[in-house]
Amino acid sequence: MSKFKYVIKRSGAIVPFNEDRISNVIYRAAVSVGGRDKERANELAKKVIQMLEEIYDEGHKPYVEEIQDIVEKVLIENGHAKVAKEFIIYREEAANRRRENSRHFSKPNELIPWKKVWRSLNWALTHKLNTVELYNNRIKLGQFPHIVHESESLYETQLDTAAELIKDRSSELRMVMVSGPSSSGKTTTTMKLEQRLNKMGMKFVALIVDHYFFDLEMHPKDEFGDYDFETPQALDLELINDHLKRLAAGEEVLIPYYDFKAGKRFDNRTPLQLHENEVLLIDSLHGLYPEFSREIPAAQKFKLYLEPLLQMKMDDGQYIRWTDIRLMRRMLRDSVHRAYQPEQTLLHWHYVRSSEKRTILPYSNTADYIVNTSMAYELSLYRTKLLQGFIEWEKKYANDPLREDAYTRSKRVRKMLESIEPIEDESAIPGDSVIREFIGGSSMNVH
Repeated sequence: MSKFKYVIKRSGAIVPFNEDRISNVIYRAAVSVGGRDKERANELAKKVIQMLEEIYDEGHKPYVEEIQDIVEKVLIENGHAKVAKEFIIYREEAANRRRENSRHFSKPNELIPWKKVWRSLNWALTHKLNTVELYNNRIKLGQFPHIVHESESLYETQLDTAAELIKDRSSELRMVMVSGPSSSGKTTTTMKLEQRLNKMGMKFVALIVDHYFFDLEMHPKDEFGDYDFETPQALDLELINDHLKRLAAGEEVLIPYYDFKAGKRFDNRTPLQLHENEVLLIDSLHGLYPEFSREIPAAQKFKLYLEPLLQMKMDDGQYIRWTDIRLMRRMLRDSVHRAYQPEQTLLHWHYVRSSEKRTILPYSNTADYIVNTSMAYELSLYRTKLLQGFIEWEKKYANDPLREDAYTRSKRVRKMLESIEPIEDESAIPGDSVIREFIGGSSMNVH
């Protein structure tokens, strides 16, 4: 039992000292460089605590930075230089994000696809949908069905363009990767894109990347029992690369099968091979991550990136955040298809964002084409379905220093949803809309 009872977070909040957090952060860094030895992570965590106790007196409340400094020292002194390097890089990236969030920079954020954003804003201005006030005015005039039609038409036009771009490169392509952060609409978009390309004479073979997950017990887990399966390292990247390379060469491979109920992977299950005029179609969070397909030449890949790039400003001058849209989408989808309550999705979201910032968003500008999957009307639906939940979560986590992220998001989303005109009648929304992927009623057989 450690002699420390509390830790001081960067915010100044004092929280209970938890030895598991040290073990978790070491294991997480190890996973990032291919290591998966939880016992070794536990041993190293004990060494960190031992060193803390040698340095500080009983009753001392160590700062997070003090603990992290010792983690670095223990990793290096025990021969884990690669893990230490990953941990140091993670700390530096986190520090940079905090600095960027605390002040304004003159240079644009490199994580944002600015060209596509400007086009989306121009469309919103043209359709009087660039502010919440203008949007609400149109809803009050009974124009919800018109907004649905305008939004869906924009999305479909983008898919037409993407299909034409892919067709133009069909002679050299071996795979098309549909990528984007969580709940950006990859499943529906992939299916609609395949329909278009089939009509153009292209044949597709789907590769379900989820079958390449490592066993659940090998993923990092926090003190609340929540597994972090959002990182690309949750996937067997070595096996994926081996299979992609062999498939591109026309060889047959045996795809693994992942049993999500048991949390286990079974290798060499399903044969897969690309024949003449066939292209591999991959729907994955991490399709743009360099290590995902490092063995495949760029000429053989078409990379499509999706993000709900809604351009709608609130009364306080702030734009509605894309991550909040995706959070609500995932809450609704998880509750229907994954028996995962919206509150659980909220509490897990910090893992989603952490992984996105490191391994998804930085590569958005390497895509061959970007699709804005936002629908100007979708927030009215989420107000009806989720507002009460956010009101309750804001109250519940207001004074919980361990759940600062959940509280901050709940407060922000609650305020935003309260400003939006609600809509309960969903009949104007097409059965094949990307939004149906989240609210239900899709005719696309998504899951």
